[in-house]
Amino acid sequence: MKIIVPMAGRGSRLRPHTLTVPKPLIPIAGKPIVQRLVEDIAKVAGQPIDEVAFIIGDFGPEIEESLMKIAEKLNAKGSIYYQTEPLGTAHAINCAAESMQGPVIVAFADTLFKADFHLDTNADGVIWVKKVDDPSAFGVVKLDDYGYITDFVEKPQEFVSDLAIIGIYYFNSAEKLMDEINYIMDNDIMVSGEYQFTTALENLRKKGAKFSLGKVDDWMDCGNKNATVETNGKILQYEIDHMANYPASAVIENTMITPPCFIGENVVIKNSKIGPNVSLGNNTVVVNSNIENSLIQENTVIDHGNLSNSMIGNSARYYGVAREISLGDYSVLDFLSKED
Repeated sequence: MKIIVPMAGRGSRLRPHTLTVPKPLIPIAGKPIVQRLVEDIAKVAGQPIDEVAFIIGDFGPEIEESLMKIAEKLNAKGSIYYQTEPLGTAHAINCAAESMQGPVIVAFADTLFKADFHLDTNADGVIWVKKVDDPSAFGVVKLDDYGYITDFVEKPQEFVSDLAIIGIYYFNSAEKLMDEINYIMDNDIMVSGEYQFTTALENLRKKGAKFSLGKVDDWMDCGNKNATVETNGKILQYEIDHMANYPASAVIENTMITPPCFIGENVVIKNSKIGPNVSLGNNTVVVNSNIENSLIQENTVIDHGNLSNSMIGNSARYYGVAREISLGDYSVLDFLSKED
């Protein structure tokens, strides 16, 4: 089994955090989004993962090395492919054509999920879905009486189904999928100026492919700051048993920590209240602060911060007042000096 991860997008809705780090590499509860994604997929796949192929932009050698390590942790081969033009989801997968052989799972790296099922590898394909309250914002599927997909409908304005596609797909034959992707690209079949993955899916269905459902218990978005902070809190709540012990390298003095929280290596916290639902990345220092429902990355300093629903990047400095904030990597925001 192979996992194919298209992740070349800019992540513009999560700026400024994605100006320096690709969105799938942003840590949630101490672990990058894309690492959590492939690990969760491996749990439901029911068989070893042979290869993880990442389709990226020009992210640089350090990011590529990080991705290779994620594959290694699954005892899988890691592969890197490049999408240099934003020509759509089908085009992204075509960039990894060399790895598109045998059974594959295609997972777009902007979502996380929790599920308790085993993959039906006897089906031609499996589409991961989640029942939603407002299906008009999503691509949805319609089913026949036997539970197989009969239609893919993009953002329906009238109700046709409440089963939203979350962006994770299994195919028992990558070759058949590639035949359809090659067809739409060779014939320049585009939707809104892009080669769409759903076009290939619909062509497969019309040719008789049977797609069943993989239903997830929770589907967590990381598309913007608020959604990412909320997802961080949910993951902490799911993993509360694993978050109870903080590393021996952490220095925690005169501080109350309300779980669930993630505390990274070499974190220093003094005279503060932390939690619930807070992640503090490695080497971060927090003093004289009150932080809840927030995601703080590595090597950052917070002094006199009273923060909620906030996200602060790597190597940032925040000295200040009570507020909800989104502060990117290497940024400095100092309210204390202005008051002097």
